[in-house]
Amino acid sequence: MHDDRRLFSPSTERNRTHILPILQRVLPAAAEVLEVGSGTGEHAVYFCAHIADLRWQPTDADPAAIDSILAWISHSALTRIAMPLELELQSTSWPVQRADAIVAINVLHYTPWASTPALFRGAARVLSEDGIVFCYGPYLRDNVHTAPSNLAFDNWLREIDPRFGVRDLGAVEAEARQHGFFLDEIVDMPSHNFSLVFRRSS
Repeated sequence: MHDDRRLFSPSTERNRTHILPILQRVLPAAAEVLEVGSGTGEHAVYFCAHIADLRWQPTDADPAAIDSILAWISHSALTRIAMPLELELQSTSWPVQRADAIVAINVLHYTPWASTPALFRGAARVLSEDGIVFCYGPYLRDNVHTAPSNLAFDNWLREIDPRFGVRDLGAVEAEARQHGFFLDEIVDMPSHNFSLVFRRSS
């Protein structure tokens, strides 16, 4: 924690340079992006600094995260990042009515499983017709961990909260289909993570 209330996440510093080229490729031009589970706010600042004409709406359910996001916005002086909003994924009413993309980085495994269908329910309400859902994190493939480190991480998460845990990619994809989205891309990422790009089904 720093005196100016900015929080710093080591995982954000590690993954943002790898996520950036994917977002540069898949986000619509001049996209209005809704980030769920924004955490520290570092992703919002980094991506807006590197992608022209991007408008970013950070959100989180944690007041400490909201404070950090505000501090990062102030420190960055970027004008294309909106003031952070409180958003609970499982709420039936989100504070955002429309977006071109939803970004969820390291979110699904840090929330109860019910947040996964809630993410796609919300996406179905707010996304434009050509909008995308971008998810990043570790996933099981066919209910098998892709690395021993992911198994250890999964066990650690469940010790924190039994409702948390690394999700099976097939189960996430099934929930997406239930709400009108298909998995368009799976991108292997460093440290046994994946980037997932979902689009609306035709």
